[in-house]
Amino acid sequence: MSDCTFSPSLCHIDLGAIRRNFGRMGQPQALMPVIKSDAYGHGLVPVARVLAEAGAKRFAVGTVSEGMALRDAGLRQTIVPLLGALTDVDWQGAVMQGLTPLVGNFDQLERAAAHCHAGRTLRVAIKCETGMGRLGFSEAELPQVIDRLRSTQGLEPVMVLSHFSCADMPEQEAYTQDQVRRFTAMSDALRAVFPEVQRSLCNTAGTIDRPDAHFEICRPGISLYGGNPFKGTAWEDKGASLGLEWAMSVSAPIIEVRQVAEDRSVSYGRLFTAQKTATVAVVAIGYATAFNRSLSTRTAMIINGRRVPQVGRVCMGMIMADVTGLPPVRVGDTAWLVGGPADPGETPVTPQDIADTLDTISYEVLCLFGGMNTRVYG
Repeated sequence: MSDCTFSPSLCHIDLGAIRRNFGRMGQPQALMPVIKSDAYGHGLVPVARVLAEAGAKRFAVGTVSEGMALRDAGLRQTIVPLLGALTDVDWQGAVMQGLTPLVGNFDQLERAAAHCHAGRTLRVAIKCETGMGRLGFSEAELPQVIDRLRSTQGLEPVMVLSHFSCADMPEQEAYTQDQVRRFTAMSDALRAVFPEVQRSLCNTAGTIDRPDAHFEICRPGISLYGGNPFKGTAWEDKGASLGLEWAMSVSAPIIEVRQVAEDRSVSYGRLFTAQKTATVAVVAIGYATAFNRSLSTRTAMIINGRRVPQVGRVCMGMIMADVTGLPPVRVGDTAWLVGGPADPGETPVTPQDIADTLDTISYEVLCLFGGMNTRVYG
């Protein structure tokens, strides 16, 4: 966001929760936490710093620019940009900052070779395609890749990666096992020539459920921020048993409290009409700051410790809540759209709740709230 904020809503980030979640994923030296896309909306540099304090030796980011931001912040860990270097400027930055860009096609391989300079080694991560169908060298291409790596002075493969497509889906177990088989064969071929290359296949789901595929490095992502990749599946307990904590909460101030008479409606489209006199609080957040318009009348929030329904159409910068029957709610009180302090027996809304309502995933909810609201850390 720019320095000119257009909403008083806040995104609260619990760095302690991220640190504890990281600890639940295994030994730090065997992990490469995924902090791409501004750490899923939680803030790239603050998250990297707390993970570094917790022992992280390497980071997976999205872009070279994110990697350079970590270097500028003084972080010296191995940094792998998962999109690779996309331009000559990216390649120059990767070389100068000692990043380990992903290489997954022959154009990238030739660009990497072109940026090897006398007396300087360019470390790269080789991406293998095992079933995701997006990026990476095929098994048939690998012999040519190995020959090019072997013949290029100063180009050093230090890691080989692939990515699970559906390791969080019990019904796709056979496909996931085939990905393990393919990756094992491809990484074995690479390591036969470059025996120090480290292997990385597992995302969060694999880190939790597939110790047979951990190899040297696992790449937990959503679990760092509190998400259970198995939510809604037969394997849900595998993630729930870890005690993962959501690290993000979202709040906004109440800017108006008004009485709505019987048969009078609230907001656009008259989605909510009072069946009897109601007390309605107006909250300063809306779809401009990631409170999705499709949540209209379908979610809840915590106000003064109590869970209350959201009512009426979500607006660009405002939503409404029915606070009838609560102890007096006043202008300036805080509404918690995600998380927040709740009275005993009351349940805060989670990012997963919002994702389920919108038929999406918690990753999207976190990225949008974190990217569109001012973040505060605790």
